[in-house]
Amino acid sequence: MKASQFFISTLKEAPADAEVVSHQLMTRAGMIKKLGAGIYSYMPMGLRVIQKVEAIVREEMNRAGAVELTMPVVQPAELWQETGRFDKMGPELLRIKDRHGRDYVVQPTSEEVVTDIARQELRSYKQLPKNFYQIQTKFRDERRPRFGLMRGREFIMKDAYSFDRDEAAAKASYQVMAAAYRRIFDRFGLRYRAVAADSGAIGGDLSEEFQVIAATGEDAIVYCPTSDYAANMEKAEALAPAGPRATAANPMVKTPTPGKSTCADVAELLGVPLATTVKSLVLATDTLNEAGEIVKSQVWLLLLRGDHDMNEVKVGKVPGLDVGFRFATLPEIEAHFGCKPGYLGPVGLKLPVKLVVDREVAVMADWICGANQPDFHMTGVNWGRDLSEPDLVADLRNVVEGDASPDGQGALAIERGIEVGHVFYLGTKYSKGMGATFLGEDGKPAHFEMGCYGIGITRLPAAAIEQNHDERGIIWPDAIAPFTVVICPIGMDRSPEVKAAAEQLHEQLVAAGVDVLLDDRGERPGAMFADWELIGVPHRVTIGDRGIKEGQIEYQHRRDAAATKVAVAEVLDFLKGRIAA
Repeated sequence: MKASQFFISTLKEAPADAEVVSHQLMTRAGMIKKLGAGIYSYMPMGLRVIQKVEAIVREEMNRAGAVELTMPVVQPAELWQETGRFDKMGPELLRIKDRHGRDYVVQPTSEEVVTDIARQELRSYKQLPKNFYQIQTKFRDERRPRFGLMRGREFIMKDAYSFDRDEAAAKASYQVMAAAYRRIFDRFGLRYRAVAADSGAIGGDLSEEFQVIAATGEDAIVYCPTSDYAANMEKAEALAPAGPRATAANPMVKTPTPGKSTCADVAELLGVPLATTVKSLVLATDTLNEAGEIVKSQVWLLLLRGDHDMNEVKVGKVPGLDVGFRFATLPEIEAHFGCKPGYLGPVGLKLPVKLVVDREVAVMADWICGANQPDFHMTGVNWGRDLSEPDLVADLRNVVEGDASPDGQGALAIERGIEVGHVFYLGTKYSKGMGATFLGEDGKPAHFEMGCYGIGITRLPAAAIEQNHDERGIIWPDAIAPFTVVICPIGMDRSPEVKAAAEQLHEQLVAAGVDVLLDDRGERPGAMFADWELIGVPHRVTIGDRGIKEGQIEYQHRRDAAATKVAVAEVLDFLKGRIAA
């Protein structure tokens, strides 16, 4: 490929609405062009990256035995109504009507359609297992589309769906996909972690997210540096403290804390560690009648150590709160505690509440909490002596750096990541909802056991940039770079020797199967180098008149601080070696 035949359009400045590095650099490098909020055209340079991502994904999915198909972007609402998702999904699901007034959706995912295919085509256990996948455009009507391709409304995704005869077979299919995903992400050349993820309402333990490590990542990844343990923040377990509860040493005292309504302020006022304080969180659950009206509410008090944060996913698994909870209203709080938030605690309540405490709080002694009176806190509070033992003890909090790893192999560390893939065991959620069955070996109908497996095709290049960039621009890994090598001839239009050497090397690299571009635009060296540093092509060869006379060219990797001189006769083998490395 020659630059004069391609389309290259770079910008010195990023648009004002580009908040993150990947959005800024993809726009400046001419890889994407905004059409509307969260909707982008993939320009030729960016499309090459996307196509390389797709090629790796397709090769490994095929290798793992998955079968490619394509399902429609616009889907009849009837299928979504069968599973209830047409009504349950919020405004993120784009609903449209055709000219006849029939309801359709613009797909954000395709569980319903692929399950419909399976119930029509897979009639016997002899046809199982099957895994269908597609690489297709999706649409999710984000409330706040931002960060370029990181959180757009229209995006490209690889989604796969496995169908198996029983749970054991489904879990085997899941492991095949989990292994394929590791091969895929290894080939991308990115630093990533496969982390255990929460399975949500479906339940089960088989759910992993694939996170590209980046300081700007939206997700917190919890891992143990001395073992293979890794999980997202929602899934990571905070172990119960070792050893028994300490013996009470101080009397309970109602202590003035004027104007100090947070645990941090109280700890500072009293000159004690924040870890000796306890925060109160008030939740409520509702009982509804057939008309959907609230007929009864239950107030819950959750206690966490003052330096810990509540994990809503974990709280949502507490018996009684697993039916759905909300934060209590101010009238509910005042009725039960006789006080506004800021000074709440479990001692001396006006009305009974369900008391659930975090594992850490359950073993604390002489702790500090609100006194249910403005400007006062209780100090020296102890279980058993000053109040009854809690109704329930559970893991309610986010883990923190230094906590013991759940596998017992060391202490936890935390880093940021960007989710670009997810493998998930679905079970029979969709097959039961849609009556999708096959005839088992016993001649009886059985529901398919399913799994789903996604990769954000257009999100992945953005994540790669967040991980790999510097002040000059993008630094692509070889596997997904728009071009692997760029040849930069200096004064090509003025020197027949430079032109001949550049074209010869270009032809040799093409013949060797290297994805190479020859910059024949006649740009000045500074402008030419700035373009390719911004675009991020990993290998650059510079050919100049003086070097040719000396029998040398210059090679520089995008990460190198300086160029390396290479003999013209050796440059092809040298480049092959660097690319292979």
